[in-house]
Amino acid sequence: MKKIVMATNNKGKLKEVREILNEYEILSLSDLNCKIEVEENKATFEENSLEKARKVANLLKIPCIADDSGLCIEILGGFPGIETARFLGKKATQEERNTYLLEALKEKENRKATVVTVISYVDEETKEELVARGELQGRIAKEKRGKNGFGFDEIFEIESGKTLAELESKEKNKISSRKKAIEKLKILLENKKEKNCKS
Repeated sequence: MKKIVMATNNKGKLKEVREILNEYEILSLSDLNCKIEVEENKATFEENSLEKARKVANLLKIPCIADDSGLCIEILGGFPGIETARFLGKKATQEERNTYLLEALKEKENRKATVVTVISYVDEETKEELVARGELQGRIAKEKRGKNGFGFDEIFEIESGKTLAELESKEKNKISSRKKAIEKLKILLENKKEKNCKS
């Protein structure tokens, strides 16, 4: 079974990736005793995830998967986007970030928003790079609702009217932008494998 390291120690992310990419042995950074931290300072989700995957793949000499994700609010020009986790500074809490966004949209009618996840795969040996993007459309709720989530889940409302934090984990995982990105990456990996078999 081919080994791929995912540039994370987040158990939720690892579980999701392992379930979908079940033909591979997906390892975490801690599995390989790797403590690398890659600064996410690029201009796009794609560039950030690729940079992370390249650096980890180069360091560990095995293929790497890395992701970058964020919340993009239409009326705010896509803000906070790639700055989702740090737009109020590194010391701000998620509670403070969510309160800030609700305040920014207080009198706004257009509350459309998109959750974006980009997952990149880099294989140093073959010099192959694959990039997959997943999106979940929704809107910003008028208040925080729900307890079953993290990040901006309590303020991101889907078509049913529920926030992500009001969904059961299984429901949320079925529609998540990360799941969509991983499934697209799986297709790219399968196509790559098929192409290599024919050549």
